[in-house]
Amino acid sequence: MFASATTRPDTGLRRTICRVGAVVSALFLAACEPVGVSGQASGPSIGPLIDPGQPVQVALLAPGGSGSAGLEWLARSQKNAARMAAADAQGAVIDLRIYDSGDSTAQAVAQANAAADAGAKIIIGPLFAEAANAVGNAMLPRQINVLSFSNNAEIAGGNVFILGNSFANVADRLVGFGVKQGKRNIYVVAENDVAGQIGGRAIETAIARNGARLAGRTNHPVSVSGVDAATPRIVEAARSGQVDAVFMTANNQAVLPYLTEKLAAAGVTSQVTQFMGLTRWDQPGSRLALPQLQNGWFAIPDQRLKAQFDARYRAAYGEEPHELAALAYDGVAAVASLVRAGKRNALTTAGLTQGSGFAGVDGVFRLRPDGTSQRGLAVATIRGGQVVILDQAPRGFGGFGF
Repeated sequence: MFASATTRPDTGLRRTICRVGAVVSALFLAACEPVGVSGQASGPSIGPLIDPGQPVQVALLAPGGSGSAGLEWLARSQKNAARMAAADAQGAVIDLRIYDSGDSTAQAVAQANAAADAGAKIIIGPLFAEAANAVGNAMLPRQINVLSFSNNAEIAGGNVFILGNSFANVADRLVGFGVKQGKRNIYVVAENDVAGQIGGRAIETAIARNGARLAGRTNHPVSVSGVDAATPRIVEAARSGQVDAVFMTANNQAVLPYLTEKLAAAGVTSQVTQFMGLTRWDQPGSRLALPQLQNGWFAIPDQRLKAQFDARYRAAYGEEPHELAALAYDGVAAVASLVRAGKRNALTTAGLTQGSGFAGVDGVFRLRPDGTSQRGLAVATIRGGQVVILDQAPRGFGGFGF
């Protein structure tokens, strides 16, 4: 938790919040000319036909070489996870080639071109949305699909897919669950930065899709003064009798503890009006002890499958995998499963978007023709400082509402 405005200048706190959210926000940055538009079909199938009986060359663009300790750990985790998936590909031969794309869009494009020149049939990565968009543009004339690690649905489409768990996917899961629990009148609270506004739109779309009602919305700056100014409006709405749930984007990590603390001080908690969160409320682990977060709802992957993967990874590499390592495993494993099935169109948009989806590290997922992904998620809460699953993640897509 960060200090209140009475103990530290507001400008300093704003810098703290922005530093914490810098990498997170970069994941959502959309380039000016996206390859495709979310929600629209991608048109004719893109991608090469292959001989599934021969090795299939797959290129991984990992964010190595940036000089950032955090990104180097992430890159190492994704490389190792991709190698695990390639080794697990019984019945298919995956010729995995790994390229360091750093945190530079130009480097990502250069490495993607190098991979294509060397014979890559599909690109997995890069991490950041702007780079993924640029790589997609570069690969489109070559008819090569890109399975990016981004979760920004605004870059999805054409030959670019997002493997990341999108705001739309989380919002739809939580709103759908809420409606079943009688939480139909939902108030949205969103930061006024890029990621917060994308998240806010995703929540509003999920509200409309699930037959709920948008009970109002408050946008706030990513600062202590911004949260302080917004709190009375949120409290007034929660006490109006017209709001069943308050759905917060809380994308910048420092915002969630402070915002919910201010609301709790005014008497608004999940015992009064149900809190929902677009981000993981159980990370970092220190949050589990925060009283204002108890009983709030958030979405998480299938923890049983994730625990199995983490244990295998630790045994093989002697360290914990980064949370996003699973995306690299999923991307390679999805390709391998299609190749193993003997599909000549495994790497085309038609092949990649099979309706049954794939069994991933974080649970079932599938790629949609508009480039977005759907992931089976569990609904969780915090009780007594422990994560409690309210609704288990689905094991398949039949009857899951898609």
